[in-house]
Amino acid sequence: MAFARNALAVACTAALVWFGTGLHPWWPLMWFAPLPLLLVATRSTWKTTAIVAFLGIFIGYFNIWHYLHDVLGMPATVFVLTVGIQAVGFALVTLLFRALYNRQAWRAALIAFPAAWVSIEYLNNLTSVHGTAGDLAYSQLNFLPVLQVASLTGPWGISALLLLFSAALVILPRAPRDAFAGLGVIAIALMFGVARLAMSTSLARVKVGLIASDLPENKGVVDEGSKTARLLRDYASATQRLVSQGAHVIVLPEKLGVVVDQDTVAMDSAFQQLADKDTAQIVVGVIRVASRIKYNQARIYSPGMPVRTYDKEHMLPPFESRLTPGTSLTLLSEPTGPWGVAICKDMDFTAPSREYGAAGAGVMLVPAWDFDLDRWAHGHMAVMRGVENGFAIVRAAKQGYLTVSDDRGRILAEARSDAAPFSTLITDVPAAHDVTFYRQYGDWFAHFMLAMFVATSLGTLAGVFIRSKPR
Repeated sequence: MAFARNALAVACTAALVWFGTGLHPWWPLMWFAPLPLLLVATRSTWKTTAIVAFLGIFIGYFNIWHYLHDVLGMPATVFVLTVGIQAVGFALVTLLFRALYNRQAWRAALIAFPAAWVSIEYLNNLTSVHGTAGDLAYSQLNFLPVLQVASLTGPWGISALLLLFSAALVILPRAPRDAFAGLGVIAIALMFGVARLAMSTSLARVKVGLIASDLPENKGVVDEGSKTARLLRDYASATQRLVSQGAHVIVLPEKLGVVVDQDTVAMDSAFQQLADKDTAQIVVGVIRVASRIKYNQARIYSPGMPVRTYDKEHMLPPFESRLTPGTSLTLLSEPTGPWGVAICKDMDFTAPSREYGAAGAGVMLVPAWDFDLDRWAHGHMAVMRGVENGFAIVRAAKQGYLTVSDDRGRILAEARSDAAPFSTLITDVPAAHDVTFYRQYGDWFAHFMLAMFVATSLGTLAGVFIRSKPR
C-alpha cells in the first residue's frame, strides 16, 4: 500500500511538472504540482520523502530533453546533471518542510517551503549564465492577475505563491488559522493583480513595426560580404514598406549577418537614409567585427543623428562564447520619454532591464533569435521584464515571434516569423514609463525569502541538536 501511494505521488507530480512547465506550460498545474510530495512528507520517513520528491521533479523536467539535448545540443550527461541538481534541491526543500511539520511548527513550515525554493532560484540567478531561465514563475505568464505580482517582487514572488498554495493546503487540517493566512496572502495578491490590470495604462501610443525572415538562406548568421549585403537590402525594402504604413519605429532581429568595419559604411548609409527621409527609428541586429573583436550588436538609426549602437551583455554559451559582451545601456530620446535597446538573452536576466527601468524607459526594443520550438517559452520571458519595470516590449525574433506586449504583460499583437518570406507586424504600443515597486526596491522580496530560509533552517537544526543531546 505504501509503495503504491508513493509511486502515485511520483507519477502525479511528474505529470503536473511535465505539463505545467517547459515550452508550453499550462499554468494551473504548477499550483498543485508540489502537493503530492508534501502529502508523502507528512506520513513517511525522510528517506522515502527524499526519494519521492527527487523522482517526481527529475522525471517531470525531462519534458525539455528534446529541446535542450536534440535541438540545442546539450550533452546527455550535462542535462541529467542539471535536472538532477534541481531535483536534489527540491528534495531538500521538501525535507525541510517535513522536519518543521513533524515538529508541529506549522507556520514555519508554511513559510519555509516557498522561502527555501525561492532562495535557490535567486542564488541560481546570481550565478547562472542563464539568469532566471527555468524559474517556476514563467509557468504563469498566461495567468495575468498573478503575473502582476512581478511588479512588486520580481519573479520571486510568483514562485513563492505557487509553493505557498500547496503548503497551505497540506497544513490546513492541523493549523487552519495559519493555512487560511497563507491562502489569504494568495487572495490579496490576486486581487492586486486584477486591480492593476483594470487600471488604465499609458494613453501615449506610438506605431511600431517588426520584421523577420525565416527563409532557408536567412535562418543562420549570413556570411560577411555580398550575402549579408543582399540580406540587408531585402530587410531595408521591407522596412520601407512598414514606414510607408506609418511605423515610427522598426525593429529587426539579431545577428542577421556579419559586418566588418569597412562594410558598415554601406549598411549605415542605406538605413540612415530611410531614417532621415521618413523620420523613423530603425534597430538592426548584426555581428560586427572590429579589429578582430566580435560583438553581437544592435545598430540604431535615428533621423538626423549619428548611428548609435548597443552591444549584447549576456551571451548564450557555447554559441556566443567568443563574442565580446557589452557593458552599457543605449537610450533613445522620444517625445514620450526614453526608450531602451537590449538583445534577446539580455531579457532572461533582471538586469539590464532594471537599469532601463530606472532610466525611465517606456518601451524596450529587442532584436532576438529563437529556436522555433521555444518561440513561446523564450520569446515571452521578456514579457515579465516589462511587468517588473513598467515598460512595453517590442521584440522581433527570427525563428520565433514578432511580439508586442504592454507593461501589464498583455500581448497586444503577435505574428510568427515564418508566416511569410518576410513576416511583418505593425501595431500601436503604449509608450510611457510606469513606476513599479520592484524597479524602485529591486530584489527585496528575494532577500526576505533568503532570510526566512536561513532562519527556519537554523531553527530546524537547533531542534534536531536539542533532541539528540544526552540528558
